[in-house]
Amino acid sequence: MINAIVLIDCATDSIPEVAQALADLPGVSEVYSVAGGVDLIAMVRVREFDQIAEVIAGGISKVPGVINTDSHIAFRAYSKHDLEEAFAIGFTDTD
Repeated sequence: MINAIVLIDCATDSIPEVAQALADLPGVSEVYSVAGGVDLIAMVRVREFDQIAEVIAGGISKVPGVINTDSHIAFRAYSKHDLEEAFAIGFTDTD
């Protein structure tokens, strides 16, 4: 699975509509309305690298109200669950 995080600037008066349109796109798993330097963050999850361009350039960027995107491809995912397993090598859970 290939993951991308897309930071999105959009027309301020249409954030909810843009967010819903983005969430409806194939390959977009979640859309977050956020505070800070951008209006929305979309999580893109696809099986093949070529699909990233289809989803972002061919989909997200073409949604009315989207002004700018800044895309970040994830190389590796880290989570609390993964870190707990890494540090527990050789130990059994006593709980």
